[in-house]
Amino acid sequence: MKGLRTARRAGSRESADAGAVAGAHARARWPDRLARLLPHPAGTPFTFCYGLVLVATSLFTAYGDPATVAALLRGSSTDVAHLATAPPLVLVASALWIAGGLASPYALGFVLVLTALERRIGGRRTAGVFLGGHLVATLATEIPVGLWVMAGRLPETSLHRLDYGISFGLLASVGALAGLYAPVARTALLVCVSALLARDLLAYEDPLGNWGHVLALLAGVATWPLLPGRPRPLPRPRPRRQTSAGAGS
Repeated sequence: MKGLRTARRAGSRESADAGAVAGAHARARWPDRLARLLPHPAGTPFTFCYGLVLVATSLFTAYGDPATVAALLRGSSTDVAHLATAPPLVLVASALWIAGGLASPYALGFVLVLTALERRIGGRRTAGVFLGGHLVATLATEIPVGLWVMAGRLPETSLHRLDYGISFGLLASVGALAGLYAPVARTALLVCVSALLARDLLAYEDPLGNWGHVLALLAGVATWPLLPGRPRPLPRPRPRRQTSAGAGS
């Protein structure tokens, strides 16, 4: 009996030691997990370099000469007037600014979403998703404005609407990232983002930009078939053939 009790005590101590070691390893992994949420020049070079540019332009917006900042933002606007004269320039320049600066939710969303996306599909594909969403949503919202002005349904001042920021590219990246998640996480992400977009549409403060966000999200979802590492649906089991009782006799 004494030997049995000793063996039980030894087993309990070993289990406790194993649990303590496992807990220590789990705590040690937390810094690594948190670090993976942030961009790194080696692991996510596109997000890291692009993020540095956005930090620089945001600081300039906050502390630069107001007149110079206003002139640069007007020159970077993807309004109809600029798209008609220098489309490549303004499409790139408009994505160099964060509407609202570093305090904007878009800044945090950029870091988390693009870092996660780039770690899964690489820098080139992430850049393609971001810029593609930015391009599609911009043209899909600004071209109708030009047509409505030509038809006399909008004033000519609508041709010079101030429009810049990373929100279209960010929403496209969210849509693409959702396709890389398992069905439950994918649905939860899309439902949450769609609810926020619906709230903005109902508020009707910036309907053109809000519809652009919806189109950008859909553009990101449209890239799912092209994304590597996307979860594939499990193949359906083939029905077994039923053989008659007299088969083979």
